[in-house]
Amino acid sequence: MPEKMMHRHKSFGSSGEALDYLYGMAPAHVYNSTAYYEYPDARKMNEKNWLGAELIFDLDADHLPNAPRNYADMLELVKKESLKLMDFLLDDFGFSEQEVELVFSGGRGYHFHITSPKVLKLGSSERREIVNYVSGRDIDFKYFFREVAMDGDFGTGSKTFKGIKNVPMKCTLVGYDSGWGKRVALYLTDYMKAECGKKYKKDMFPELRRHEKVGDTTIKKLINITNSENGLKDILERGRLDFDVRNFKEIAAYFMQESMGNFLHRFGASVDEPVTADIKRLIRVPGSLHGGSGMLVKKLALSELEGFDPLNDAVVFGERPVKVTVSKPFSVQLKGKDLRIEEGIQEVPEYAAVYLICRGVAEYGYRRNQPDAV
Repeated sequence: MPEKMMHRHKSFGSSGEALDYLYGMAPAHVYNSTAYYEYPDARKMNEKNWLGAELIFDLDADHLPNAPRNYADMLELVKKESLKLMDFLLDDFGFSEQEVELVFSGGRGYHFHITSPKVLKLGSSERREIVNYVSGRDIDFKYFFREVAMDGDFGTGSKTFKGIKNVPMKCTLVGYDSGWGKRVALYLTDYMKAECGKKYKKDMFPELRRHEKVGDTTIKKLINITNSENGLKDILERGRLDFDVRNFKEIAAYFMQESMGNFLHRFGASVDEPVTADIKRLIRVPGSLHGGSGMLVKKLALSELEGFDPLNDAVVFGERPVKVTVSKPFSVQLKGKDLRIEEGIQEVPEYAAVYLICRGVAEYGYRRNQPDAV
């Protein structure tokens, strides 16, 4: 591959002008700024006059803990993270689908562009707070389990309640119907259901049994709640925790704290914080090719993400046979095929040749002193 050289501080009056420039250069990578400037072609950053920036999320397998080495498995994992982030963007933050642009990066992940005017002026610190929220960093479970004043026939506002000095209280799950509270309710009820599905009672709720205030009586009551007609439903749909279990609030908060790692692995979204915090970020242009893979940087509708297969749907080159000189053995999955390429002169489909060349393990054509293709 030729030596890389960046051409920066370019601005164009129209998309046609930009395309003419790219056709003339045929660059390996194409980026645009996520920021808006009054003078985008100024050579010095402090002369551009920053006007705002899209809110960007970059999900890349490089930044995921324990990401698999296999390319297909890696892409499947980062898709799951992207689906979790999409839930935060649409449900927690309330962005419309028209305000969220989703792009497959052409490499190992996805980019989310939030174009809402509400986010354009956010600074780096505010954007980091958003990353903290979607990742669940510093979450405090005690916030969700609280005692609140009872209402209804015998609660606050009722005739019976008037004059009572000790306010009737009940334990409840705060925010059970949205955001992190909804995720806590789902995790808690799934745990109770899974534990009660075990064959022997002695094997149920091992995490809770470590708590000093949890004995056989408490375990029996938890089993009854789980197996009752409305027990788990009441937690999910009403945030109800006022069951006949002593210290239920404390026990639930203890369990969630002990399960922090598993909980955040299931619900938190792993995004690249420096990218989101950067208010002058460069990012790949949709419709261009990724110079490290030859695949399309592809814009997607949000509804397309779950069924999107980048190793098929982002491959743009065809099946025409091409001879390449391979410098070392290489394996990759493309277009539904497991390709294992040996060293030497090989004839492969065009899409595979482009991928190998972009990865730096092959050269186009062959040298006469190389052995014949196999």
